[in-house]
Amino acid sequence: MLSDISLGRFVDTRSVLHETDPRLKIILYIVYLVAVFVIGTPQALIALFALTMIQLITAKIPLSVTWSTLKPVIPLALFIFVLNIFTIKQGEILWSWRFIEVTDVGVSKAVLMSLRLIFLILSTSVFLTLTTTPLKIADALESLMSPLKVFKVPVHEASMMMSIALRFIPTLIEETDKIMKAQESRGANYDTGTALNKLKGYITVLIPLFVSSFKRAEDLAVAMDARCYRGGNNRTKLNPLKIKGRDIVVFVLFLAGAAVLIGTDIYFI
Repeated sequence: MLSDISLGRFVDTRSVLHETDPRLKIILYIVYLVAVFVIGTPQALIALFALTMIQLITAKIPLSVTWSTLKPVIPLALFIFVLNIFTIKQGEILWSWRFIEVTDVGVSKAVLMSLRLIFLILSTSVFLTLTTTPLKIADALESLMSPLKVFKVPVHEASMMMSIALRFIPTLIEETDKIMKAQESRGANYDTGTALNKLKGYITVLIPLFVSSFKRAEDLAVAMDARCYRGGNNRTKLNPLKIKGRDIVVFVLFLAGAAVLIGTDIYFI
């Protein structure tokens, strides 16, 4: 069910990663994002898998939450796998049929690209959405992008929009699930029929979803205006971000893990 998807949700397990300064977690996420796209050897992939497991264990994320985070991405990963395996013609041919050829390079590239997507989603969840509240993400982004204020960039407004978008991902998923159940109770069927009929059926979901989204946006704007929200000018924070010694230790350890990962890939090239 759509309501089981945990993408964009905060899961409070009171772990070390939950308590780590969000600015350092965003920096770690960027480092791991670069590492995921840099590596290309099987040994580095094994090291990346081990580091990802360490991240999940450190964050105390339950297996059910991990699976529900990955579940929406599996079809896309399979599509990327099939697309690469049948379009890359380099290397030794392993299997062929008429104009279709499967090569060893195509298989390795397909596996690499699919795993990159999966590890990317897991790193995003561990360092950001599952272990950090949207408010802390907004504060961290505002702090990290504060030098851009010199160039008149609306840093506070941009970080606020990002946090609101993250916050409303699970809300929209739940709303979609409710609308689909309501339409199914009225006789709608999304699993049978031709592709055109299925597309017409999903239109009955999209229109109420757009109306509900605009209504929520309007309610949020009225609520923010009623509380005299005026952007980032002269605003103070109830809980300002402070980097502690424990945060630095966690940051250095995970940074060393990323360095080992990239070093492993360079060594086995």
